[in-house]
This record gives sequence, C-alpha cells and structure tokens, in this order.
Amino acid sequence: MITRQIKHELTECVAEYPAVTILGPRQSGKTTLAKMTFSKRPYISLEDPDIRRQALADPRGLLDGLQEGAVLDEIQRVPQLLSYLQGVIDANRKPGRFVLTGSHQPMVHEAISQSLAGRTAVLELMPFTVKEVRRYKRHPKGPFEWIHYGFYPGLHENKLKPARFFRSYMATYIERDLRAMIQLKDLSRFETFLHLLAGRVGQLVNYASLAGDVGVSATTIKNWISILKASYIVFELLPWHANIRKRLVKSPKLYFVDVALAAWLVGLETPAQIERDPLRGALYENLLIMEVVKNLLNQGKAPQLFFFRDSKGNEVDLLVSSAGRSFTAIEIKSAATFQPEFTKGIDVFRHSAGEKTNVRSLVWYNGRRKTTYRNTSVSNPLLHGFLTS
Repeated sequence: MITRQIKHELTECVAEYPAVTILGPRQSGKTTLAKMTFSKRPYISLEDPDIRRQALADPRGLLDGLQEGAVLDEIQRVPQLLSYLQGVIDANRKPGRFVLTGSHQPMVHEAISQSLAGRTAVLELMPFTVKEVRRYKRHPKGPFEWIHYGFYPGLHENKLKPARFFRSYMATYIERDLRAMIQLKDLSRFETFLHLLAGRVGQLVNYASLAGDVGVSATTIKNWISILKASYIVFELLPWHANIRKRLVKSPKLYFVDVALAAWLVGLETPAQIERDPLRGALYENLLIMEVVKNLLNQGKAPQLFFFRDSKGNEVDLLVSSAGRSFTAIEIKSAATFQPEFTKGIDVFRHSAGEKTNVRSLVWYNGRRKTTYRNTSVSNPLLHGFLTS
C-alpha cells in the first residue's frame, strides 16, 4: 500500500491533539492509513459485533483497557462512545493517544461537537489523488481512463474491474450506510434518483425537475442529496456571491466524490465510450474539480470553492478563494485545442468581482501545450500539475 499524501498533516495533528479523527467515504483508505501510521497501537473495530456490543453495554470497561491509546475504527457505529472517551482524554491530554475513523459525517460531527470539541483534530481522507495513483506501475494514462477507473484505493491495489467494483460498492453503501441513516420505503426510486443525478453532474441542481422525474417531493430530493453529501458520495459546489443578498445564482452544482462512480451510474463502460459521450465535458470537469478538493484536504485546508454564473449565462467553472478578496478563477474544457473564448467567463467574473479583488486566471484543457493568453495560464493539469494551494 502506498503512503498517502495526507500523512504529513496527520502526523502534525497527532503531535498537537489528544485525538485525531479521520473522516471520509467508505473504502477511501481510512483504516489502512490509521493502521500503517499507528501500527503499535491496539486496533479496535466497532464493525465487529462483539466489540460493538461491549462498547454499548460497558463503554467504560472497553476504554479502561486502552489507557495508552488505540485506533478506534468506524466510530459512527457507536457515536455515544465519544462521551465516555471525553473523560479518558481529560484525565490525560497527552497528544496522539487516540485515532478515530468514521464514514457518516453527521453522526460523527454531532458527537464530536458535543464531546470532543477542542480535543480532536478532524481530517477528511478522500480516495486517491492522481499523484497517488501514479505510484502504481500500472495506472490510467489519459483523462478518460482516469474517469473510467476512478480513485478508490482498493480498485487500484487489487487491480479490479471498475464495473464490478462499483456494483459491489453501491450495494454495500445502500445496505449498510444508507439504511443506517434513513428509512427508504422505495429503494428503486432512490436508485433512479442516483442515476439521474449522475446524468446531471456539473449542472445547476433543479430540485423540482428531479422530483418530477423520480416521483417524489422536492423536499425528499433535498433530503436525499443531504444524505449523499454526508456520506461522501457527492460534493456540493456553491455559487459565488459578493453579497449574500445579491446572490447571482441560488442553486448549487453537484459533483461525485469519485468521478468513475458517476460514469458507471450512467452506463459508460469504457474510456472510449466516455470520450464520445455528451457527458464527457461534465465528467472531465468533475475529475479536475475533485482533484483540487482532495489536494486541499490532504494539506489540512478547508476548501473554499465556488463557481460563478451570472444571469446572462457567463460562467467560471471553479473559483478557489483565499484571503477573502483573492481568487484563482479556473475554466475547465475537455477539448484538446485552446480557444480564446475559453477566457470569456473569467473576464466577466473579474469585472463583477471589482477592482479590489485579486484574480489569478487559469484555463485547464485536454491539450499538450502550456502557454499564456492575455495573463491567463493555459495548461493540462494531468500533464503539468494541479493547483495545490
């Protein structure tokens, strides 16, 4: 198993906090990272029915045997254990005693805010980055292969076929994670919703349209999207606005945390199919935007990301905010040939943001040349490197 990019940030957090909590999607490598980094600590999996029963029936007894610390895996299975862990930590605040992992964000965040606030650092581990996958001898070569295979560690580590992997992944997600969070009366409608959402990746979310196509209420659609966000299936990109009362576009956009899952859900089975499909541009956009998200999270940074779209349809695919009035504006195109009109949305955003806003502009495309056009850097990030800060 390769060393994860987030390990440096994890090591620094362990030196400062009594506990470190690693959140992230199922099968993103949380358990492997914790075991590799803290191999000398006892490993306690709350997925194990016997251990879970003990944690529920006698939490003090379980923790009394772990005074030197431990890796507590899948803490969303027994979130109430964190209330008892608070006392153990307060009795000895030595840094780095406990490492916690979890995959259901709302349950874990609520428990942390109630019991471990100020006692634990929280990191989010996403699936592999492009740089991490490239450490394997066999890895995807072009953008459409990257979209086809995706980034889940187990798929690359075990050289699995994407279709088989994602079929199993979704079955596990629905049976384990989803049913633990909501009561689904009609599973087939939720599955239809997932397929429709994948087909609209990178578009403005239209709750009413989705509700009509699925046959449920708009409120239900909003609740389902919240669940997908909480369990790290989708990532929400919000619209940029200088003033919340003058928001240019109210609807967010949704991208899949792993782009290959979106491709699989819409039935694209090969890189060649992806390259020819009308959805190729949106999937390429999904690939690059999530790479920015993963690189920022691996540095321990909370991504401050937006998109820009005005009432006339002028748009910038990604805005990376820093220092309040400073942005990197990124336009993303799957074309292999640069066209000057790719920078139009960036020019409009620069004018909308005002003279006091510092805007660095980039165009990411699928070509091989790296150049500059009117103060805009033009490059292929798969060849020339991603934005990391």
